[in-house]
Amino acid sequence: MKNMSKEIMPIRALSSLFKVKFIKIIALLAIIIFFLVPVLRLVLLSFQVDSQLSLQNYADILQDSKTWSVLTDTILIVIGSTAISVILGVLLAWLVAYTDIRAKKWMQVFIILPFVIPSYISTLAWTQFLGANGLYGKLVSVLPFSLEPINLYSMGGIIFVLGFSHYPLVYLLSVSVFRKVPREVEQAARVSGASGWRTFLKVTVPLALPGIASGGFLAFLANLDNFGIPAFLGIPAQIDVLSTYIYQQVVGFGPSAFQRAATLSVLLGIIALCGTLVQWLLLKKSKRLETTVEDKKPRVQLGKAKNLIEFLLWSFFLLTSLVPFISMLMTSLLAAYGLDFTWENISLKNYQFVLENSPKAKRAIGNSLQLALVTTIIGVVIGTAFAYYRVRKPNRWSQFSEMSISLPYALPGTVMALAMIFAWMEPVPGWNPGIYGSVMILFIAYVTRFLILQVRGSITAIMQVDVSMEEAAMVSGSNGWSKWRKILIPLLLPSVLSGAFLVFLTALTELTVSSLLWSSNSETIGVVIFSFEQSGYTTYSTAFSSLIIAFILCGFITLYVLQYFWNRKVANVK
Repeated sequence: MKNMSKEIMPIRALSSLFKVKFIKIIALLAIIIFFLVPVLRLVLLSFQVDSQLSLQNYADILQDSKTWSVLTDTILIVIGSTAISVILGVLLAWLVAYTDIRAKKWMQVFIILPFVIPSYISTLAWTQFLGANGLYGKLVSVLPFSLEPINLYSMGGIIFVLGFSHYPLVYLLSVSVFRKVPREVEQAARVSGASGWRTFLKVTVPLALPGIASGGFLAFLANLDNFGIPAFLGIPAQIDVLSTYIYQQVVGFGPSAFQRAATLSVLLGIIALCGTLVQWLLLKKSKRLETTVEDKKPRVQLGKAKNLIEFLLWSFFLLTSLVPFISMLMTSLLAAYGLDFTWENISLKNYQFVLENSPKAKRAIGNSLQLALVTTIIGVVIGTAFAYYRVRKPNRWSQFSEMSISLPYALPGTVMALAMIFAWMEPVPGWNPGIYGSVMILFIAYVTRFLILQVRGSITAIMQVDVSMEEAAMVSGSNGWSKWRKILIPLLLPSVLSGAFLVFLTALTELTVSSLLWSSNSETIGVVIFSFEQSGYTTYSTAFSSLIIAFILCGFITLYVLQYFWNRKVANVK
């Protein structure tokens, strides 16, 4: 019997090793097929003319004056909006991190709000606020002097809305870095005779540059990638950026539409790489912080100016975060667009139309909920499992896998949508499985694009769990599923839920990828709101958008309550 058990042990070990290698091979194949092949096929198509490799597509595109006009407008809009995002983000991050202003937690809620709300809904809110019949016009009319109306359907309007939509990215990555700047270094500069402004420029900014550069780069990519704001504001004004121009090429279905769109997508990717290069150069020149501890105590006492600064900040938050959405809500309650907001003109018929009478809107709600739920569930299971492997067993394979999974999210949405089309229209030459033109391609695109969000959130959560706790559980006999159920899940659940909610919310309100991949009966919420607005049904689009905002707010409240009670439960168990 002893000899038999000795023979069985190596067999079990070999069987376990074979299973691990088999899983790794399957995972690697899945990463190549779903994450890398679409991008490679997109690039390859841009070099194809009549099934032969050629640079003719690039020659035709670059010789077209329209291309240079679009490129110029794209670069100007992205640089202008990124500058606004960086200035606002850094200013607010410094005020929150350094000064003694009050109610900082509530301020952070208002700062993050423009990032949480989908950009195309924010655009609707701003257009209703600054429109001829909006709140802005009514407020200005009571002034003793006249002000010119603000036209958002312009390059300046696009830059403004993009900048205000993405400054939270700069704030979120800058505020923690500001708090990590050693107080002693700044004090030494002041003692040496440097003024407050000079200390900020010569000491604080260089030390905080990694966070500022990372936030600015994310804002740059978000502004470059954004489709909703340029589509809502630019298409009516005949202002094209690369994202909307690619969209128009695809929906135009010309003889070489896909080749032109692929070539333009590569150019869009090159601009994104240029932004990456600038970020790398800034980070290379920046000074590394030795401390990882955040100093949350105020360093600057505002004194008599505190009340004025707080008043200006709250006025800014109300004007940029609440008032436009209130104006949009008022428009959604009007019986007809253009009427004055009076009791006689208030009606719920727009909401009734969206929820009951519009088959398209009802399908979109069902489709988006289904897409978001499936994407979230797959993300939680696969993303958390991969994150655990990435943290606990770091190696070249896991590093390569993480980079591959990050690629679809790093690319602009229109580029990723086109890559999905080329990859799944005919996965194998001559064979069309029917994925393109069905809702299945949206499932694949959503999981491919948003999986990295769950991976990053789960990696952060797992890194906070000491490996000694797992070792203690294994010594006590808890292994495999028992270890996850009793140890890891209770500790990871709050952070994993936060990542899952971000994935769910992003997938639920997605527009850029869906605008190119949706087909009949597979409309999403973003696509329907976009089609309502493009067709002139503003009251319907604002009603639908108001419902989505209400849903998002309810989701945040629910997530907060769940995390609060779960943390209390875990604390009581301890």
